[in-house]
Amino acid sequence: MIVEEKPTDLWDIADLNHLKLELNRLPAVDVGDYISELASERQAIAFRLLNKSQAIDVFEYLPLEVREGLINSLHDAHVCQIVEAMRPDDRAELFDELPAGVVKRLVQQLSPMERQATATILGYAEGTAGRVMTTEYVRLREGLTVGEALNKIRLGDRDKETIYYAYVTDDNRKLLQVVSLRQLLFSLPDALIGDIGSSRAIKARTEMPQEEVAQLMKRYDLLALPVVDREDRLVGIITIDDVVDILEEEATEDIQKLAGVSGGDEAALSPPLITITKRLPWLLGVMGLYVGAASAIAPFQQIIAHVPVLAVIMPIFSNTGGTVGIQSLTVTIRGLGIGEVTPKDTFRILRKELLAGLGTALTLGTTLILLSLIWTPPESRWVALVAGLVMAINVFVAVTLGTILPMWFKRLNLDPALISGPLLTTMLDAVGFMIFLSLISVSLNVFHLQP
Repeated sequence: MIVEEKPTDLWDIADLNHLKLELNRLPAVDVGDYISELASERQAIAFRLLNKSQAIDVFEYLPLEVREGLINSLHDAHVCQIVEAMRPDDRAELFDELPAGVVKRLVQQLSPMERQATATILGYAEGTAGRVMTTEYVRLREGLTVGEALNKIRLGDRDKETIYYAYVTDDNRKLLQVVSLRQLLFSLPDALIGDIGSSRAIKARTEMPQEEVAQLMKRYDLLALPVVDREDRLVGIITIDDVVDILEEEATEDIQKLAGVSGGDEAALSPPLITITKRLPWLLGVMGLYVGAASAIAPFQQIIAHVPVLAVIMPIFSNTGGTVGIQSLTVTIRGLGIGEVTPKDTFRILRKELLAGLGTALTLGTTLILLSLIWTPPESRWVALVAGLVMAINVFVAVTLGTILPMWFKRLNLDPALISGPLLTTMLDAVGFMIFLSLISVSLNVFHLQP
């Protein structure tokens, strides 16, 4: 059994030589966490203690604000070494986040080859396969033997990001075959790679959305996926670690959008100003929507004054109906996000939700009737029946909107997560209040029922 060694507490180390030894011994991700927690004036000191290879690895695990601070505080030669040694996709991601002036300075210091690789990736739209791919991959010429291919990988591809797959292309870089390292290792040296490789390569186009790339790799259990341009030329690969980042990014974005956080990319430790910027627009928008819901109540103020128990009952079916809608909305968006369903499945999902909603409506409606009977005086018991009926109706409206709205957005090529929870609950409140108070009004005026 392998037992993980307990890391040394770096905070207790006062001697710089000892600290240097420990920092270069620990995993890069742990060193990145340590440096991130230091005061800004000490981060550069700790980073300078790292050897070159460790510094390159650690730099990629640091938060953006720490990396930007190091770029400004370290010597240009040191920064150039680190940025030059980064993977092209990681470098492009860094450049995306840095100020334009800093990026321009760093690009000028790159070698022509690395500058071209970075420019290639940055040339594709954000959120596409081309933007998240790396241009470092193992490329083989057609006609090689297995022995020649292994020699080529051993001598020339040592620094490639992954060697699990090799890609056979013609002189124009058109992708012909994919051969795995397993196939190369267990084949005879004189065998031709054309005889062992697969010509039915699963591949992504540069313009394919990154979430579809993740679904493709998950479906076929791939460690890497080749990316081709419109002429079917191999331009890069997407590796499994990129897919993990994509899935985390997409899940974070969807969760935050459902909660009404603009952009869906707020970090837990974001500065207060960023938090305000991300949240306040939605909160103001929701307040505006609630003005609409309040407007639905305004004409019934005399009814509420006449039947005071309504003020007790209304928040219950309002909150419960909103929760039912968010449940349906969340399940539908999750299904769309992982490719489990498409807009073509709208009526199948709606049928399932309505059947499930029938049982939910009966249960919640009956429960609200029983609760309302506790609060209503004997002469107003009919109010409990109306409340139970409206609860059942609100459940059906909630599951319908929670299913149809994200599907409709998907058909319009919009992000279904834009249908946030606050938006849906506000719509349900307006509908529920209008139905409930209208039925109470009809009961009082038409049937002459008395509170």
